[in-house]
Amino acid sequence: MDLTLNRDVMNVELSGIRQFTYLVRDTPGACALTIGEPDLNTPDVIKEAAKAALDDNDTHYPPGNGYPYALEAISRFEAEAHGLRYAPSEIILTVGATEALFAAFSTILNAGDEVIIPTPAFGLYEALVQLQGGVPVSLPTEHNHFQIVPEELKAAITDKTKAIILTSPNNPTGCVYTKETLDAVHDILRDKPIFVLCDDVYRTLTYCEDYHSFAEYQDMRDRIIVINSFSKPYAMTGWRLGWCMADARLMDRIQVFHQYAVTSVPAFVQRACVRALETDTGDVVEIFRKRRDYVYQRLIDMGLTVEKPEGAFYMFVDIRKFGMDSNTFCTRMLKEGLVGVIPGIHFGTEGFMRLSYCYSDADLKEGLDRIEKFIKSL
Repeated sequence: MDLTLNRDVMNVELSGIRQFTYLVRDTPGACALTIGEPDLNTPDVIKEAAKAALDDNDTHYPPGNGYPYALEAISRFEAEAHGLRYAPSEIILTVGATEALFAAFSTILNAGDEVIIPTPAFGLYEALVQLQGGVPVSLPTEHNHFQIVPEELKAAITDKTKAIILTSPNNPTGCVYTKETLDAVHDILRDKPIFVLCDDVYRTLTYCEDYHSFAEYQDMRDRIIVINSFSKPYAMTGWRLGWCMADARLMDRIQVFHQYAVTSVPAFVQRACVRALETDTGDVVEIFRKRRDYVYQRLIDMGLTVEKPEGAFYMFVDIRKFGMDSNTFCTRMLKEGLVGVIPGIHFGTEGFMRLSYCYSDADLKEGLDRIEKFIKSL
């Protein structure tokens, strides 16, 4: 009997972000600025929609890709809010953005295929690529204000390149790709057989006036996969709901993996999805904008170097001047200063730390006070 486990699975580590978050959680008295989860609760109108669905006994198997009314609502929302035109048949409701990414990678990757990942990046991407037998290829951006350098992208492309993933606003930096950057990437990829995964889960939480997604380049529609989520803008992280959009031919294959992986998202939550899309998030954006401004100014006043985020709710702070690797710095700050952030190495970029500002104003002040006291002690 051969009990050898899947080698691709055996080569993937548990998330370093998760492990460090647990370390912070288990440290008595620590102030955590680690998790990318809004401290807000799901709006009541969204919860009431789910309750009404339960009262109506909407507890049976729904269509695999989602109820037609929910897919139509997403299609309408994307067209009106973002100018992206995908038919309901080109959309799947997924178990969070994570399942959408997993389904997409599972559909397009064969063993040995390379995926370009601009770094710093959420560690999930590398793991999902490896689980499919693919090869993650890092494309560093920290030397260019977290924008992609066209010449370096060209150099990263090989005959094995199958895809690139673009996340804007970015986790962990909060930076947004400029139109100039996106145009350059489009010029390079336009005539190449390379898929582009647009992880747009933070696009609703932007503070800039001129936001653009690569998904707007519809001349590459047959190679673009758009991922989005209800988690961040609507404070629905625990609902595990997202969606995936792609050209009909591509979606026909993605839905096969979705079907065998999860069958469908729960029936009764789909009314809540529609209500969420009808909910104004302007007040949420303003809450995080104010927190961004406060945290950014505090860090600058401490003499730290950080790019001002234009979206999401993260700061990626340069700590190279302290002469320590990020794990050492963040572990010492946790033990000596009792404040927890995530080491930059867990996002593929050494010499930085990620600070999340989706915490209360009081927690942010306390955490920043502790960071300031710690760095003054060095």
